[in-house]
Amino acid sequence: MTKILITGGSGFIGTNLVNYYIKQGWTVKSIDLHSPKDTNANDIWERCDITDYKALHSYVQNFQPDYIIHLAARTDLDGKSLEDYCANTLGVENILKTASQLQGLKKILITSSMLVCHTGYIPKNQFDYAPSTFYGESKVVTEQITWQHQPSCDWAILRPTSMWGPWFGIPYRNFFDVVKAGMYFHIGHRSCTKTYGYIENAIYQIDQILCTPTHDKANKVFYLGDSPAIFIEEWANQIAAEVGKKIPRLPFGMVRLAAWVGDALKLVGIRFPMTSFRLKNMTTDNIIPLENTIRIAPTPPVDRITGIKRTLAWMDGEPTV
Repeated sequence: MTKILITGGSGFIGTNLVNYYIKQGWTVKSIDLHSPKDTNANDIWERCDITDYKALHSYVQNFQPDYIIHLAARTDLDGKSLEDYCANTLGVENILKTASQLQGLKKILITSSMLVCHTGYIPKNQFDYAPSTFYGESKVVTEQITWQHQPSCDWAILRPTSMWGPWFGIPYRNFFDVVKAGMYFHIGHRSCTKTYGYIENAIYQIDQILCTPTHDKANKVFYLGDSPAIFIEEWANQIAAEVGKKIPRLPFGMVRLAAWVGDALKLVGIRFPMTSFRLKNMTTDNIIPLENTIRIAPTPPVDRITGIKRTLAWMDGEPTV
């Protein structure tokens, strides 16, 4: 059987990837610091810290995978320095060093992030970076290390956009939770358009990238996301319609005032649902170039309405597809 190692297999994308390849009949090994979200994956999971080279090397050498998808990372924005994200720097260095010793490895995918560039910035090429957070900086280092230590087998870099769907968590599940609870509102007429990705479509894209040769050094970076980009107001209305809600609209000035209040509360350590940072993010377009990905994965399997229905069903405790 084809053997695949998924690092970070207990995370949101990882959980869906593990389930997908098990259903495809592949032999799957998941390594992660945390136990699986889906308990059905307990038997194929091993606890491992990717910053511990000796432990990582042992697990990988014992498994001898044909393919590796490297997802494991620290993904929050709370770090105070680049050193807080050693999983994204030392971790990728360790996985590449370990992979270089596998004679039968056919391909490895290294996961980065769209946040190697700040919201609203469209990179001119695959080496154009403009991060605005330490997390984003750490993912720039992830990519730089990958280029410096290029695997001898085929490889590619993945940049997920904002992913949503079954098994998701903070922050994107919050959007569904708030709409479902009838607490979401449109911000004046300042809604924006962003590239988001439904998880089943992202899994399809990852699989196509994994199984398609990507030897061209000029096209090694692939964003994961749906095309066309989503007009957020329309998406919110579609979710609301599925749960029998109608979304109100608040004046922009009122929301901006609430954001200032949130900024002040943040200074004294109190969390508030709206801040100037969040308001800017909620009103700034972020349309990501997906041409490389669409060329390899042109027919995503799930439309947005179906994705919404499946996500809401999962939130209500129904089994995933």
